[in-house]
Amino acid sequence: MSLYVPTGSDTSWSNDMYKSRLDQTHIHDRRSAGFTLLEVMVALVIVGTALGASLRAVGSLTQNSGDLRAAMMATWSAENRLAQIRLAHEWPALGQRRFECPQGELLLICEENVFTTPNPYFRRVEVSVLDAQNTGDVQNTGRRIIKLAQAVPNAQ
Repeated sequence: MSLYVPTGSDTSWSNDMYKSRLDQTHIHDRRSAGFTLLEVMVALVIVGTALGASLRAVGSLTQNSGDLRAAMMATWSAENRLAQIRLAHEWPALGQRRFECPQGELLLICEENVFTTPNPYFRRVEVSVLDAQNTGDVQNTGRRIIKLAQAVPNAQ
């Protein structure tokens, strides 16, 4: 923006008009120099909300990763017990029993239930894997992570 400065021979501009035009130029320059406090505060609220949402998403992914790892380890424990029964050609006794079945640093409790089937030459074996992380006690366990079942033939 160019500013017209009158010379002594130009009488079309009065002194008041010159001052008014000069004041408007200074006000316009001051406003275009930066952001207002309100604009900065709105921008900070938007950035803070976006960061909070991203932190929540990362935390959720971390929690899901830990749960998936526990489910995988519990599945291995249950499959190990069922494979042990198959390979040893066991005819498991009817009833329920609990035993520790840790995987790495994860403390797990396996609960084995053996039921009869309509066919007397088979038994149904269910292995549930429970979380013992909080209690550490075989009798007092936490939540059930997984449950696998298998029919076992009488090998005799």
